[in-house]
Amino acid sequence: MQTATSRALYACDPDFSRGRLHPEPASRNRSAFRRDCDRIIHATAFRRLKHKTQVFVFDEGDHYRTRLTHTLEVAQVARALARRLRLDEDLAEALALAHDLGHPPFGHAGERALDECLAAFGGFDHNAQALRVVTTLERRYPRFNGLNLTWETLEGLVKHNGPLTDRSGAPLGRYRDSGVPDTILDYGRQQDLQLWSFAGAEAQVAAVADDIAYNAHDIDDGLRAGLFQLGELTTVPLPGKVIAEIATAYPGLDAHRTVSELVRELIGLLIDDVVAETSRRLAALRPRSADDVRLAGSAVAGFSAEMATADAAIKKFLETHMYRVPRVMAVMDQAAHVVRRLFARYRAKPADLPAEWQDGFAALDEAAQVRRIADFIAGMTDRYALAEHGRLFDSIPELR
Repeated sequence: MQTATSRALYACDPDFSRGRLHPEPASRNRSAFRRDCDRIIHATAFRRLKHKTQVFVFDEGDHYRTRLTHTLEVAQVARALARRLRLDEDLAEALALAHDLGHPPFGHAGERALDECLAAFGGFDHNAQALRVVTTLERRYPRFNGLNLTWETLEGLVKHNGPLTDRSGAPLGRYRDSGVPDTILDYGRQQDLQLWSFAGAEAQVAAVADDIAYNAHDIDDGLRAGLFQLGELTTVPLPGKVIAEIATAYPGLDAHRTVSELVRELIGLLIDDVVAETSRRLAALRPRSADDVRLAGSAVAGFSAEMATADAAIKKFLETHMYRVPRVMAVMDQAAHVVRRLFARYRAKPADLPAEWQDGFAALDEAAQVRRIADFIAGMTDRYALAEHGRLFDSIPELR
């Protein structure tokens, strides 16, 4: 366990947490943030990540990333960053572990489909859904719904990409046009998460860790799937430089080991850059508390300008050569169709929902009914969604 002396002044301190919505006695053996990690790991929604798509659906191969393996890789990077920056490692890990809990089946295709289905009812947002999972949908404890996580974990889950509003409450960034999701606003009436400020440094490094993990590991999965070749990656500045260095250091190295070394080196270089750039920003800010980080007016964690350019080039390559290629798009289009059909069926025939999801359904207004259906679908794994499609429509699409 980290000690107070091993944490920087600007780190979040579990001994001075702003607490939980429902007060609980402190654990005898774990810090407040370690307890959050453990609650997330034991959550049903966390286990379901095992069978949720990252990029490739489950039946395309055993070695591709799933939401769960991606989440574990993000947690590893987040802890590494937190350790070197003297932040609270448990809080950084908790945020990494929880960041994808709101994703529906079939990755971003499933999210887009649900967002279309809920267009007249506020849409669907996986960050808001993650908050909904940990504050409402998980039902494991006798005295409250949700996991009753600390304020710091909840604010980091909601604000890891920056403030959601300005001081007056006007939406910012991705929510400027659509507005902040009702799930987040409703929870804020119970426990103010200060949507107008940045999150603590631990949440910020967890967000960067997500970027690092999916860049490096999507390269690995894309190569494994044959969507592109190592030679094509040499046109991308940072991977190209690393591939050249590997060829010099290990002449004749086989492709499998070359890819492994490429992924390892990329992660190391990206981590080193974030540590250097974040340290530079912190030195300029000279924060004396976690609140100084929240009120800084800009993010303290991130890539240098040079590395941000390299990161953008990797993302552009993956967008063109992986996420948008016909083979992947065809599968995702089929998957989105599954989600839309399930939603339409449950809305037309709520009796097709499992018994526990029908309880009290008729007494809900239309918006609440639609949200409950979305909650049910969002919690599905890929294979459960396909099984439900088979049960309701007598056909199970082959997503290939």
